[in-house]
Amino acid sequence: MSDLYGYSHTPHSRVRCEVADHVARVTIDRPSVLNAVDPATAQRLNEIWASIEADPEVRVVVLTGAGEKAFCVGADMSASAIEKTGLEYWSELDPNGFGGLSLRDTLDVPVIARVNGYALGGGMEMVLGCDIVLAAEHARFGLTEPRVGRLPLDGGIARLVRRVPHTQAMGLLLTGRRAPAAELYRMGLVNEVVPAAELDACVDRWVADVLACAPTSLRAIKQLVQRTGGMSPKDAQSSRLPAVMAALNSEDAVEGVRAFQEKRAPVWPGR
Repeated sequence: MSDLYGYSHTPHSRVRCEVADHVARVTIDRPSVLNAVDPATAQRLNEIWASIEADPEVRVVVLTGAGEKAFCVGADMSASAIEKTGLEYWSELDPNGFGGLSLRDTLDVPVIARVNGYALGGGMEMVLGCDIVLAAEHARFGLTEPRVGRLPLDGGIARLVRRVPHTQAMGLLLTGRRAPAAELYRMGLVNEVVPAAELDACVDRWVADVLACAPTSLRAIKQLVQRTGGMSPKDAQSSRLPAVMAALNSEDAVEGVRAFQEKRAPVWPGR
């Protein structure tokens, strides 16, 4: 069996991507190493993100890890890439960040992190690259690189200090500790924390809320957020970004108003 983007379900597969009903479900499938990412997995993730970017039928992405223990624990420390020096690794950093996601600014559809366990190192950096974060109660988060003599350079430092108060960010960065999901919820990095048995229902509820919105509107919102972060609010508001112009002149805009007037749920053309 193969998915839409050419993933083959074999014992050696590293990432699953299944698309149905406008939802792309991306699963890092290496539970034996707590879904750590080796170079081949990183390459596959980049291919998947590029495929989703080119697919107008995908309106929301759910990212998770296989099994019940881990979302992703970062780089596979047993992989050959770890043999590189820190400077060699830094010189070859993916401009899109860890897993091709943590610094990616071209993926204009909403991405939901389904955090089902450990999200450490690069795994937490991928979480920071998502838009909505839903976590099981037992999930643990941390930028643990300092504890192995490395640095969270794939977006961990840069994103975290922009998302939470300075002392909260530094409390995680300067200890490399693993923090429970409830603590990250209080910081504002996690949207909702639920018992593990309720995680899928929680994800489905958020997915349904996203799909209730016009796809063109969501692409425009995300594009504005991602590409105007360094601007003043006034300059950002007036940016003539492609997705904004498309949304303002879209069939979705017409359908949304018509559905409101007719007191029915809209059926989004997605264009």
